[in-house]
Amino acid sequence: MSARHPLPAARHPIAARLLGDPAAVAGVIERFGSPIHVVFPQVMAENAAALTAVLDRHEVPHEIFYAHKVNASTRFLAQACAAGLGVDVASAAELDRALAAGFAPDRIEATGPKSPALIERIAALGVTANADDLWELDRLAAVAPRGSSVPVLLRLSGFASPLVPLSRFGIDLADVDAALETVRRARGLELRGVAFHLDTADPTARVDALTESMTVVAAAYGKGLRPSVVDIGGGFRQRFVDDPEPFQRYSQALATAAPEELVWPGYDLAAPTAHKYGNHRPATDVLERFLTAEIERRPVAEVLRECMLTLWLEPGKALVDHAGITLASVLYRKRAAGRDLVVVDLSRNQVTPADQEVLVDPVLVNGTGDRPGEGVFLAGRLCLESDLISRRKVFLESEPRSGDVLAFVNTAAYQMDLSASSAGGHPPPPKVAAFLEGERFTFVPDDIHGS
Repeated sequence: MSARHPLPAARHPIAARLLGDPAAVAGVIERFGSPIHVVFPQVMAENAAALTAVLDRHEVPHEIFYAHKVNASTRFLAQACAAGLGVDVASAAELDRALAAGFAPDRIEATGPKSPALIERIAALGVTANADDLWELDRLAAVAPRGSSVPVLLRLSGFASPLVPLSRFGIDLADVDAALETVRRARGLELRGVAFHLDTADPTARVDALTESMTVVAAAYGKGLRPSVVDIGGGFRQRFVDDPEPFQRYSQALATAAPEELVWPGYDLAAPTAHKYGNHRPATDVLERFLTAEIERRPVAEVLRECMLTLWLEPGKALVDHAGITLASVLYRKRAAGRDLVVVDLSRNQVTPADQEVLVDPVLVNGTGDRPGEGVFLAGRLCLESDLISRRKVFLESEPRSGDVLAFVNTAAYQMDLSASSAGGHPPPPKVAAFLEGERFTFVPDDIHGS
């Protein structure tokens, strides 16, 4: 018998309440089918309030823009709008959804590469354009409506600090002077500020990027422009586990033990920490560390206040952290390739991005099987060898049986939508919003099936 390496997932109290109510879980699957994504707008509201509380405590003028790309749920959009957040959109479809959800154009920011058609809509509506390239600035200037100006942020990249990850996005610092000149000369553009987005949660890297961005703000003022915003993007991490020690033991076992006992043949999970599943610190800690870090011996929060700059954030993962789970029925159990395999009414691409692995164990809802002696691998329903929901052995609290329900915890951030498809004729799972009212849950369908 191989060693057990369970990776228990942290559970928000609302999610834990639902998973502890087998009748409610059975009822939602009977009503909406398997598989199904369940989102918790109330948890999103808590996350937004927690981030806002940190910013308020440090008296930093701020705006929070929900990164809609993290989850296509219209219920999340509605919650963000009700909470007074802005929204960050990255496509024409997301812009349509934001407008339909009630966001005014001045509460919308458009990021990422943009088509000419999207640029024209942004300019016509007065949406803030987070410019990714000099080409976008030229296009915005060309289509800006006469008598008005389009608010723009310059997304920066190419930072000198070795701590700041390289990025394919943004305007290289070497081209910043040309970008500022474009804005200065264009009658239809208004420089609202500068922006960056880092693929790291390291507060030191974010401070280094901010420090270099402040030189661009100074250069803009030198050209007669009046930027008032510094947008530090998103990238705030999720909290997947309560205790990082099991994950650390698992990582060590992959490196030192026989990995074929833990990983399906043909796959390599030698560096699972790349997906940050071992993190147990909330996003509020990362934000707190950033605001209290120092620039020239003064806290970041103090520098922003003194420079009269408004801090913009574009969190996605941090806002929907623990705000969703995915439920799927167990079809059957079998032996394959000398290993125990549990086939689930779900496809891999509907519960995780294609290039990642779910590195916490799912929850077996109301499992009544025997105590497990070994772990199992989870297979999807597509007729593809690659459709393994779990390429790593998972360890459940009891032996799964046909008809049991598996719950994949904390799937709201990208896992539901990023790689979802209708392969094999299986539509993406529908989304349902769950609201805890007193002692009972109310389930409300999302407005768009499978989104």
